Amino acid sequence: MIGIYFSGTGNSRYILDVFLRAYYNGKKGRCELYAIEEQGAAEAVRKNQEIVFSYPVQFSNVPKIVRDFIAGHPALWRQKKIFVIATMGLFSGDGAGMLGRMLRKYGAEITGGLHVKMPDSIADEKMLKRTMAQNQELVARAAAKAKRAAKALRARKPPRDGLGWMCRFAGLFGQRLWFSQKVKHYSDRLKIDTAACVGCGTCTALCPMDNLRLVQGKAEARGRCTMCYRCIQNCPKQALTLLGKRVVQQGTIEHYL
Repeated sequence: MIGIYFSGTGNSRYILDVFLRAYYNGKKGRCELYAIEEQGAAEAVRKNQEIVFSYPVQFSNVPKIVRDFIAGHPALWRQKKIFVIATMGLFSGDGAGMLGRMLRKYGAEITGGLHVKMPDSIADEKMLKRTMAQNQELVARAAAKAKRAAKALRARKPPRDGLGWMCRFAGLFGQRLWFSQKVKHYSDRLKIDTAACVGCGTCTALCPMDNLRLVQGKAEARGRCTMCYRCIQNCPKQALTLLGKRVVQQGTIEHYL
């Protein structure tokens, strides 16, 4: 079993790592994790029958970059057994179900689902912001839940968070009906404060979409943002925003461990 993930601030990768380590009882050398944007990810999926796929929901939906990765390799998922982990700031309804249905369309078998609440990644909005202590407690609870789910999967009694019809209705009426357009296409709304930008290149190095580049010593966006918030969370000058007008709180998973 291997882990495939997409992660903006590290939440989804961290939980996937915790899950796989618990599944293999802490045995070293058994936890193989691949980010979908790195070379070798598709080949790793092809060579393995059992997969854990971890990703962050966006407005109770699947990020565009994840959808493109799955649809871009249609034959890759046939007859694969996939457990889905969905990380979220609050509630998604059917986060695991959204990705699960997409994978089933390409012939995969969904073996279970897990929903995990993690620190909010939307750095430029006040909603869901917590103190350091609250975020640390949230991460600790999330890790404990992931470990329990891994042991349950090993015992062939996996959780099925987000996979039922009631969950689907909750996700649809709770968010997707109102916000589906926000993740239908890549966003061109990433804003850069050129006065604050010092051209350090942090954002260009982190962007999974190659959406950012330096032009005359300033960051410039190309209109293909997948809203992962890596650049916004890591900019040392807080020069980037997307949904809000200013950065309220930065924080990647490393801050809470």
